[in-house]
Amino acid sequence: MSGRYVLALDQGTTSSRSILFDVGGRIVATAQREIRPIYPQAGWVEHDPVEIWNTQRDTAMEAMDLAGVVPNDIAAVGIANQRETTLLWDRRTGEPLHNAIVWQCRRTAPLCEQLRADGLESLFRERTGLVLDAYFSGTKLRWLLEHIDGARERAARGELCFGTVDSWLLYRLTGHHATDLSNASRTLMFNIHDRVWDPELLDILGIPSEVLPEVCPTSHVYGNTATFGGDIPVASLVGDQQAALFGQAAFTPGDSKNTYGTGCFLLMNTGTTPVMSRHGLLTTIAWGLGDRVEYALEGSVFVGGAVIQWLRDELGLIPSAGESATIAATVPDTHGVYIVPAFVGLGAPHWAMKASGIITGLTRGANRAHIVRAALESIAYQSADLVRCMASDTGAAIRLLRVDGGAAANNLLMQHQADILDIPVSRGKILETTALGAAYLAGLAVDFWSGQEALRDIWREDRRFVPKWDEKQRETGVKAWGEAVRKALL
Repeated sequence: MSGRYVLALDQGTTSSRSILFDVGGRIVATAQREIRPIYPQAGWVEHDPVEIWNTQRDTAMEAMDLAGVVPNDIAAVGIANQRETTLLWDRRTGEPLHNAIVWQCRRTAPLCEQLRADGLESLFRERTGLVLDAYFSGTKLRWLLEHIDGARERAARGELCFGTVDSWLLYRLTGHHATDLSNASRTLMFNIHDRVWDPELLDILGIPSEVLPEVCPTSHVYGNTATFGGDIPVASLVGDQQAALFGQAAFTPGDSKNTYGTGCFLLMNTGTTPVMSRHGLLTTIAWGLGDRVEYALEGSVFVGGAVIQWLRDELGLIPSAGESATIAATVPDTHGVYIVPAFVGLGAPHWAMKASGIITGLTRGANRAHIVRAALESIAYQSADLVRCMASDTGAAIRLLRVDGGAAANNLLMQHQADILDIPVSRGKILETTALGAAYLAGLAVDFWSGQEALRDIWREDRRFVPKWDEKQRETGVKAWGEAVRKALL
């Protein structure tokens, strides 16, 4: 092993970020650039693949410049990515054939409904651990193959490459067409038990196998890149939420974390055994370390921190996301106001693609601060629904919730989360655990770190939020939230 740092590329829904970490897991330098969402029509969401690449490359070089780092100083590059976002490009030229279809996009909801009507839900659920929802990549890829002239035929001839964002970045960095187990498990095409692309599911979706990437372990040297001026190994690919679980050092079955980003994602490590949910949660591959594959149970909230962006950008109720807690704290409660931010339907445990967002409980006494507070609390209520389902599925209560992501810095939100769950919420010193997890996985592949125990020793708590509500307050809040959700589902 050579090099003093690991470079993590964290390509997310709203920005591309690059962070350099040292052997102590400390941030040495960071750079970030926003990426522009594209909305071709209602319910459709896209990104420009070239913008994804350019911003990710440029932030990496900026972080290196900020730290005064040269390529020989970097032991490895790790990539964490927004997972289900789907790309298709020319294998020879590397040129994308279409904008990336983002995980939030609902354009394939009718196809999912048709597959469900055909009685295929249980088959997909059993093989992939997922539900039939437009969230995932398989139906997005089918849409691309059907709507780009000649794409299906070219794909069958091996002329095109499908990939999620990890594969796209790897291809641009190294020329290799591959993905890892964690990302493959989010496509609706991958058998998580046999750990292969499933021929029957491919046939149902009309996907030629020639378009698919090679699937490798998560911590693995995929190839070297000269993009940053030297020869550096790319040594991990990992879905962002699995990366955050790894970055939280959640290595023991039962360890759980919740990430508060654009959406919210609760994951529990279930070890080498996949646990199938009875409550609409997802079974997913957490990571592959050599021959050892570990699984996770996952609940997804589609609109988490994005509801705060909505208050800022669309309603103009707050000048910045960071001031939401200050404004919300000027009132003791929401004055009976509840917001269900089902802007793109509801994820787990409902999986209601046609649900719409609502604000309920408005009276003449409700003001801006009440609405802002209700928006913040909606993030915690949605996450609490997932925690209860997860505990029921596993038969094991979550006794401590580790949290990360940008909105985890919001103290009011974290206290509310602890109050409605009645368990402590632990925030680590490093909130950028998605990037940290990608760095850890890359570092392990090149012996930058000696093993998982060394990583566990690095993790440090910043603050623990202890529940303050009594049982009556908790019951009242949960009941009112449930009534609001039922209205959104009508």
